Amino acid sequence: MSRGPELPTMNQLAEIALDFGLDMSTEELSNQREAMRGAIANLRHIDDMPEERPRVAYPRTSGHRPHPADNPYNAWYWRTEIKGAESGPLAGEEIGIKDVVSVAGVPMMNGARVLEGYVPTIDATIVTRLLDAGATIVGKTACADFSFSGGGHTSGYGPVRNPRRPTHAPGGSSKGSAAAIAAGDVAMAIGGDQGGSIRIPASWCGTVGHKATYGLIPYTGCLAIEMTLDHIGPMANSVENVARMMSVLVGPDPLDPRQRGVIPADYVQDYSPAIGAGCEGIRIGVLSEGFDQTEETWPEFRLPASEPVVDDSVRAAVRRLEQQGAVVSEVSVPEHYRGLRVWFAIVAEGAVEFMLKSGGVGTGWFGYYDTQFLEHASRGAQTRQNDFPLTVKNVLLLGEYLKRYYHGTYYAKAQNQRGRLVEAYDKALAEVDVLVLPTIPHRAAPIPSLDADFGEYMSKALSMINNTPQFNLTGHPAISVPCGVADDLPIGFQIVGRHFEDLTVLRVADALEKSADWQSL
Repeated sequence: MSRGPELPTMNQLAEIALDFGLDMSTEELSNQREAMRGAIANLRHIDDMPEERPRVAYPRTSGHRPHPADNPYNAWYWRTEIKGAESGPLAGEEIGIKDVVSVAGVPMMNGARVLEGYVPTIDATIVTRLLDAGATIVGKTACADFSFSGGGHTSGYGPVRNPRRPTHAPGGSSKGSAAAIAAGDVAMAIGGDQGGSIRIPASWCGTVGHKATYGLIPYTGCLAIEMTLDHIGPMANSVENVARMMSVLVGPDPLDPRQRGVIPADYVQDYSPAIGAGCEGIRIGVLSEGFDQTEETWPEFRLPASEPVVDDSVRAAVRRLEQQGAVVSEVSVPEHYRGLRVWFAIVAEGAVEFMLKSGGVGTGWFGYYDTQFLEHASRGAQTRQNDFPLTVKNVLLLGEYLKRYYHGTYYAKAQNQRGRLVEAYDKALAEVDVLVLPTIPHRAAPIPSLDADFGEYMSKALSMINNTPQFNLTGHPAISVPCGVADDLPIGFQIVGRHFEDLTVLRVADALEKSADWQSL
């Protein structure tokens, strides 16, 4: 039998009592301590019970940190060569994995010095599915520090650069995946998305990125920010490759609580019919609130205004779809503006409770808990907290302030707004098949210098979230596909569909992709 937890000391109990505002005498604390002996003895048995863990089915070595000469855009954190099955729908394909996804035996730090040194012992469900499909995993792609930024500069392994214009940001937080695809290193990669982190870098790097319907792709083995916002999904150099990955990745996973009661047990989806189907008869709603935004649209967030070149490019792409037979109309969803405010209230408190205070694992859900990561992350948060980036320090202070002094009521109130937002978009989607709008209403900004002041550091980390977080809240599928370029900076076109109608979203994206030589980006 393992040693297990120790009985708490009197000093430890006194400290806990003080934190909870309990007025307890030494005698009371001693009595409570004695009453814990049985519970502590019971916990020692837990250590001896074997844990059920996701399988690791394919041999591999630990890989290596790439040399800067082989990593000109800093798109890669780690390089590997893990070969999957000899045959399958992705046989021969090389895939990059965002550094939030567990790959057994390969270091993972989520762009964060606080987590440096962690090596997973499991494969995430999506990693197993990719390998079972014949793919080869060629590395871990770089991401923002704790994946908590939409820019390119917040990362424990240095800024990631946009291959389209290396002085500019690639977008985040799945910036390494987008940059690796844009640079031609790989055709496919995995990204994560809690507020746009697949679609933002896809837009700014001129690649394709799809945030699937919430719960459709299992999240097991991926590092979370806030469980009700977490999405993981495919990024690629074409809509067809995204569809190929989707056909492999989707489906039920009993270890992921995000899927419970969401996906039928026999759910199987082939997304290949979306490719080449065209958009004849598809009803497209142009979401007016996604365009013509000013600095006063969300004055509290100080987001840049829409660039006319972006709005014009997206509307020109709509006309190309109309020429292919799509039926186009203008649609208004005023709640789109409210959505960003609701999202921020949820992420401000939720990320602190789930990502920072609960070791990235949280409590109160039925599924697989990665206890090894929990221990490593908790130690890092206690010993390396000064290594948190400015964005994470800001949300930690704000979220804890709201929790302590307002008792979590703003998080709760924001969560209670989700149904209203879902209903608003669903009402619009009852009249049209998809909604379209700019992924980001402005093009990539320059990467701030290493000595940038606090204001620039923060603004360049969160200045591109105008149109993406809303669909993390509602769970609707949303893809970014390139639609144009101006001054070597790509422009992304976002397509949003009904829940579980990802195939329709991909169909429209493929039609748009085929309407112009987007690969000239």
